[in-house]
Formats: sequence, C-alpha cells, structure tokens
Amino acid sequence: MSLGAADDQQLTEDVNAALARQLRSVGINWNFTPVLDINVNPANPVIGDRAYGSDAARVTRHGRAALAGHTREGVAPCAKHFPGHGDTHQDSHLALPRVSKSRAELDAGELAPFRALLPETPAIMTAHIVYDALDAEHPATLSPRILTGLLREEWGYDGVIVTDSMGMQAIDANYGRGEAAVRALRAGADLVMALGRREVQQATLAAVAEYVPENQAAVATKRERLRALARRFPAQADETLDPQADAALLADAWARGLTAWPDAQGRLPQPPTPGSRVLLVAWRQPQRETVSEAAADAQTLARELGQVYDVELHAVDDAADLNWAALRGRGLPLILATTFRHRQTALAGARPDLHLALYNPYAVLDVDAPAVLSYGFRPEARAAVLGWLRGERGLPGEAAFLAPTVADC
Repeated sequence: MSLGAADDQQLTEDVNAALARQLRSVGINWNFTPVLDINVNPANPVIGDRAYGSDAARVTRHGRAALAGHTREGVAPCAKHFPGHGDTHQDSHLALPRVSKSRAELDAGELAPFRALLPETPAIMTAHIVYDALDAEHPATLSPRILTGLLREEWGYDGVIVTDSMGMQAIDANYGRGEAAVRALRAGADLVMALGRREVQQATLAAVAEYVPENQAAVATKRERLRALARRFPAQADETLDPQADAALLADAWARGLTAWPDAQGRLPQPPTPGSRVLLVAWRQPQRETVSEAAADAQTLARELGQVYDVELHAVDDAADLNWAALRGRGLPLILATTFRHRQTALAGARPDLHLALYNPYAVLDVDAPAVLSYGFRPEARAAVLGWLRGERGLPGEAAFLAPTVADC
C-alpha cells in the first residue's frame, strides 16, 4: 500500500524488479506476488496494507507494474488471491470466509484486476473463500465452476494455477487434507501448496498418488504448464547480483509513500520541535500473527526517536490499560506509535498529539489525531518517518484507501 500511496507506476515496477533481483541472486525463480486484492473492507484482518489500495484502477495499474518488474528480471510473478480477498472480515488462515456480492459487483470490483492483467500473469494463486455468485457451495480453491468454468473456459487462461496454503483453517478445519488436495486438482489447480505438519503433507502425497494414475491426461496438462513456467523462468542463482545494490531505491520508495492523515478537525500532522522532550506510547512487544512478522518493539522505537527527541517511553501491552487523561496530564507532546497488524478497538478514545501508524494504516480510523502513515515497520520505513520528524522530508503520499462511512467502521 506504500507503493499505492506513492502512486508512481515506474517506482512500483522498479521496486518489484529489485525484489526479483534479490530472489534471483540466490536462485529463487517464483514469487507469490503481486496481491491483486482490492481492500475495500477497513476491518479486513488479513489483506489491509498488503493491497495496493481500495479501488480497482489503482490496484490494476500497480499490479501491472509489479508483474512487469518481476518478469523483466527473470522471476515469475503470481497474482493472488483469486477471485479476491479484499472484502472479507475473516482471515482464511483461521476461518472460511464468504463473499455474497452479485456477479456484476464482482466483475466491477474483485475480478477486474485479475481479468485485466490475465495476459501478463504467468501464475495465479487461489483464495479459500466461498463466493455465492460464483459457487455457493465450494471455496474457490476447490471449485470447478471458478477455476475451470470461469478462469479456464470463460476467460481462456492457460497459465499455472496454484492453491494458497492448504494448511489454513478455511481448508484444514472443513475438509480432509488429502481430499482437499484432490478436489483442488480436479477443480483446475495445477499445484497444491501442501504446507503444515508432516503427517498432513504425507496424507496429501498419498491422496495425490492415487489421483495421478487415474487422471493421466489432466496430469500431463498440469505438468506441461509447470514445465513451461520453469522454462520461461529458470532457477539459477546469479552470484553477480549485489544484494545491497538496491538499498537506496528501496529506502526512497518507503519515503515516497509517507502519507499525512488529518484529525476530525482537519488538522494535519506536525512534528514536535527536534530536541524537545516527548512522551512516546508504544507496544512493548508486538506479536507475530499468521503471515505477519512482529513489528518493532517499544524500546527500539524509543531508541530511534531518541535520535530526534528526548524521549520518555510509556510501553504498553494492552490498549485497554491506557489512561489518556493521565498521559495528557504529563504536559508533554504525546506521540502514539501503532505497530500491530490488526486494528485495536480499545484505541477509540486515544487522543495523542501525533499518531505514527507504522503498520496497519487503518489504525488511523480508530484514533482521532493527526497521523503519519508509513504502511510498514521495516527499518527503511522507520528511517523515512525519522526524516520527516527532523524536517528533512515531506509527506508526499496519497492515502491509497477510501475513508469508510460510520456504518462501515
């Protein structure tokens, strides 16, 4: 979403080319990106900042740039999560989501980036979601109507179809692992991502071993698609590539996505005077959640902000424990740094002077304060925020998501 906020297609292509070079330097020839989900649900617990934005046009143009960047550097991209994971309030790692939009709504929204970019997409990853208008019974990963009927026959796609992880609860809690693998292959998938415990991987292999001899023609077609992908994108480490060569590009990309968000009164963020004493509220130790890494901890943030300010740290474990009246009573400029993947409803009464949204950008919808969105917590993103606090750079990004109505929140 940082690239979506910068909204420069050439930058997106160049960043994705850099990511591809990093992978190719160690012999990786396939990257499960870009995300073509349109994140229209601010409460989406699994996509959020992984999407380029909340409108189909932005996602399509940056998805196209991402595909081009990977392709030009010899790494296969893979569009995901087909037919779209951007309007769910459940995480398919933990449950089986359902989307009940009409086919017309899906065509104008979720499906639009996938269909527009089909000629440039060598591989597509499926979503473990039930789409009532497409197949009210089966999640897309296991649906012949979606993978074969829609993607292969209606749209004429002949690239590789790979499932998302079959270890996610959307599949694991509702189907036997071996049964699910065979269903996915019968539905039209070419490759099953059989992650998880050793015994479930073995169950998957055993079930597929029974499927193969009985379906030789279908298996031969699937194998040829995979071999064609491998021929086009050979896996060979290129030791001439310097992993640090793109460091400046990536640091600049984070800085170009920095975005200002006003409070309810329309006030834009202003940094406290460098050298002044400030009170920082930050999470003591953010937790890793499913596909996410743990963000920067409170001590790290305090140490880094200490390069600009005299920092007094108030580390917190639970937002519900925060006493905002007491914190404001300290009389210091109050900075809140949010570093969690999921939104925290307990922050509804937060009233900092400045909000640094260092992970989920939708956290700004829960905190009525001027905010800076970095869309990420990586060191380069944090360095960009420090540059703004020092007055060395601006906030050139444009929010890549639409502000929802009160009902949506």
